[in-house]
Amino acid sequence: MIYEVTHVTRYHYRATVPVTRNMLHLTPVDRPGQRVLATSLVVDPRPAERSEGVDFFGNRTTRITLRTPHAFLEIHAASTVSVVARDLPRPGSTPTWETIADLAATGFSLAPEDPVHYIFPSRSVPLVDEATTYAARSFPPGRRILDGAVELNRRIRSDFAYDPTATDVTTPVAKVFAGRRGVCQDFAHAMISGLRGLGLPARYVSGYLRTEPPPGRPRLAGADATHAWVEIWCGPAEGWIGLDPTNAIAAGDSHVVLAVGRDYADVSPVDGVIVYSGPQGLSVGVDVVEVDPARTNPRVLAPKRAE
Repeated sequence: MIYEVTHVTRYHYRATVPVTRNMLHLTPVDRPGQRVLATSLVVDPRPAERSEGVDFFGNRTTRITLRTPHAFLEIHAASTVSVVARDLPRPGSTPTWETIADLAATGFSLAPEDPVHYIFPSRSVPLVDEATTYAARSFPPGRRILDGAVELNRRIRSDFAYDPTATDVTTPVAKVFAGRRGVCQDFAHAMISGLRGLGLPARYVSGYLRTEPPPGRPRLAGADATHAWVEIWCGPAEGWIGLDPTNAIAAGDSHVVLAVGRDYADVSPVDGVIVYSGPQGLSVGVDVVEVDPARTNPRVLAPKRAE
């Protein structure tokens, strides 16, 4: 599958902002099963400083600093990405979850892909007793790691209600479990907390999900949104496997990976500081459009600067 992804972020300030400094995770990265064919990132007003890089986890980053007084900030990211999902292995063919926990805890590598980075509490995902107890129901002694993870993925979709009004980006995992409500970020954090409580390596994936309109209805521009799911380490042979607890499915051809980390705080699309104390408005629009794979020269739509 080939997708054209546009992600537009707009900030509006009631008063003038003299200085803004941000780090952006808005450019997808090449990885197994995903190839980035073209990208574009336009910032308005034009930054005084801009640098591209790669963070510890291998995600592409853009650092920007604005020193010209401004009353708005618009970031327009566009990418053309090819996605070929791997076949999910038979759950029963993966190692037992106890074996995975032992392997993760005794690894000797500190490479970004090593599971040891993803078994400890992180800034947004502490170990919560209720989450651990909840996850443990899917992992009785001797159960295969992927078998238990798929069941946990399905249980979260069944037991938690999708409710955008119930939480925000700062809502603690414990509150998510208390209310059993939230959005994709919350479901991913809840699943990760439960898995790590059992000593199982799990990481947070930020990206996009291609969505389909209801039958007979036109697809609405901007109807898509940033999405989040989980990758669980299933041993040296199978590596990291993506599971989407919001939809009770495995990550597949409809999932475009933007960045991976320990939790949302590691991969926030826009993170930084502004010298400003007044109110601000924020709007985000995401569009994921499937394109003809026979196209020989995939394009990235050229964004216009804000008026």
